[in-house]
Amino acid sequence: MKRTSFPTLPARSGVGSRSARSVKALGYPHAVVSAESAAASRPGSIPRSPAKARIVSAAVSLFAEHGVGGTSLQMIADVIGVTKAAVYHQFRTKDEIVIAVAEAELDRLAAAIDAAEAEPGPGSAREALLIRIIDLAVARRRMESTLVGDPVLVRFFAHHEPFRRVMGRLYRLLMGEDAGDEARTQAAMLTAALGGAVMHPLLADLDDDTLRSQLLHLARRFLGLPAEDHE
Repeated sequence: MKRTSFPTLPARSGVGSRSARSVKALGYPHAVVSAESAAASRPGSIPRSPAKARIVSAAVSLFAEHGVGGTSLQMIADVIGVTKAAVYHQFRTKDEIVIAVAEAELDRLAAAIDAAEAEPGPGSAREALLIRIIDLAVARRRMESTLVGDPVLVRFFAHHEPFRRVMGRLYRLLMGEDAGDEARTQAAMLTAALGGAVMHPLLADLDDDTLRSQLLHLARRFLGLPAEDHE
């Protein structure tokens, strides 16, 4: 296979250093956020070059199949048909690739929240968010264990301010006007259950459509939403 080299790009900026806090300590607003604040919470402020995008796409597939620890830079280079040196031109370390994958996933979540916040009312916003986050979870079911278990990602998300802002918007939509203990516990249980269910071995034999339908049905019941057929 012919191997090519990518042009060198400037190094990425560092991640934030502020520690993650609890939902309660953040004091998330009840009203729908403004377009300005929504844009500010977008993690992907710097467009990714085509070369970097190819590396990230290859890394996603390899991480899902082999895990982060089982994926080497050489494996990523082989998938896209370039030299390992060409990969190093775009990302100085493997950790930078892992973080880029995390940021791409965060971009998808932010886009789902954008769409939900555009709904006319809190009920339809919650319904729209539920559909979209379940779609994302099912689509990334083979990546879920990597996203929640890799130590590089755990450290990254713990200190990444855009992640905190995105999750703040998500929890505000799920909790609605009531940010008390019960609502916060309900939101935490739902997100933990969805993340755990998509990678649970008991459900490994379910196809994506069946899993999506079951998760949406049960999540609606959990949140007390009408059992409408939007799948």
